[in-house]
Amino acid sequence: MEGLVLSGLGRRFGNVDAVLDVDLALNPGEFVSLLGPSGCGKTTTLRMIAGFIDPTSGTISLNGRILSSPTGSIPPEKRGMSMIFQSYAIWPHMTVAENVAFGLKLRKLHTDEIRKRVGEILEVVQLNALAERYPAELSGGQQQRVALARAVVVRPSVLLLDEPLSNLDANLREEMRFEIRRIHDEFKITSVYVTHDQSEAMVTSDRIAVMNQGRIEQVDEPYKLYTKPRTRFVANFIGRTNFLSGRKENNSIAFDGFSLPSEVLGIAGTAGRDVAVSVRPQSLRLCAKEPIAPGQITLRGKVVERAFLGETWDYMFASEESMRLRVVAPPSDVFEIGAEAWVQLDPSQMVPIS
Repeated sequence: MEGLVLSGLGRRFGNVDAVLDVDLALNPGEFVSLLGPSGCGKTTTLRMIAGFIDPTSGTISLNGRILSSPTGSIPPEKRGMSMIFQSYAIWPHMTVAENVAFGLKLRKLHTDEIRKRVGEILEVVQLNALAERYPAELSGGQQQRVALARAVVVRPSVLLLDEPLSNLDANLREEMRFEIRRIHDEFKITSVYVTHDQSEAMVTSDRIAVMNQGRIEQVDEPYKLYTKPRTRFVANFIGRTNFLSGRKENNSIAFDGFSLPSEVLGIAGTAGRDVAVSVRPQSLRLCAKEPIAPGQITLRGKVVERAFLGETWDYMFASEESMRLRVVAPPSDVFEIGAEAWVQLDPSQMVPIS
């Protein structure tokens, strides 16, 4: 199979399965992020792809060629991959141009070809004017661009990125997310990006693999992952959400204060079982007067908490039935704590989760 393929991949340290039964296939030129909390196995997976760690089960292949298996692995330097680390790992005694040229010199390219490629990539990352500076004379964002340029200039088959923005401040991180995506769109290198920051993953990725306790819980495009999470963990880790608990009756699902036909939520099965759904705060509407909206659910209650975040208000609403819902509202929708209010809920925004 073409592309990078992880099949039944696992890695055990002593009695602990750091990675377990991971199946993931990347198409050539695709950008996929491994997203999850610390200790979920994402970095271990990346290091196995790079060849730094051997798997204890499963295989890693690239374009049909087995790179790693429990019986043996191809060394990192023979995989045709580049890796960008958290610390950038650029040489302090070399100029920007020398750092970028380092991998090309190891490959014994002709001097003219090296000069040409370095000039082209420095133009792409907007560092051509800083070619003769040393790393100590650069900002964090500029150093990250040097690391990107050095990794891309050798034209790797796969680009691996291990939380490369974690050392940058918030504004630089936001800028570099788009920079990484721009460079990927220009070169179309198959890329695997490890991060615990959902915003980074959402901006940079074609698809995101959410990992939890060594396993992949869901792989999807960012929009689908956010709007159609399949599990409680994914719904909670990708953004914020409200979890509503209900109970399956004959042909309906009963929640606190309202019920819905089972087919509206696409929930089948026998009566009497518990049901959970995810509702994003952005999909709820907080109203000062009872809204008239056929087909919508309306709950009466009051505002019990609020926080102004500049671009939005973050409200906590408590219904008369004691259901608590987090609601995101625009800055113009101002409600005092304790104020009577109604929440309007669109059933189509309720997503069943396991």
